[in-house]
Amino acid sequence: MNRRILAVPMSMLLGMSASAFAADTLLVDRVQETAAQAAPVRGWTSTQVQARFGEPQQKLEPRGGQKRQWPTIHRWVYPAFTVYFERDRVIDVVANQAGPDEIGPKPPIR
Repeated sequence: MNRRILAVPMSMLLGMSASAFAADTLLVDRVQETAAQAAPVRGWTSTQVQARFGEPQQKLEPRGGQKRQWPTIHRWVYPAFTVYFERDRVIDVVANQAGPDEIGPKPPIR
């Protein structure tokens, strides 16, 4: 009998949590849908990125470099992604958050 009493509130909680998150768009879903969209590839030079995608919207201040084992990282922001460079080589590309209703990484620290 106690199980039935607990089952009703748990099912109500599960139903409420599913409806509360139904309107959210996951960044991962959008990235998988647009996987065919071109993005820089790890190892490309900054010259190759600029030739293919043009001038970035913004070049953020470099980070790191305080110690020899901490390389300086440069970041270029494009409308759909941010490119991270070590020296002049791409080390990572991260999709930007499209809007406030999308769940995913926050914009880069400026």
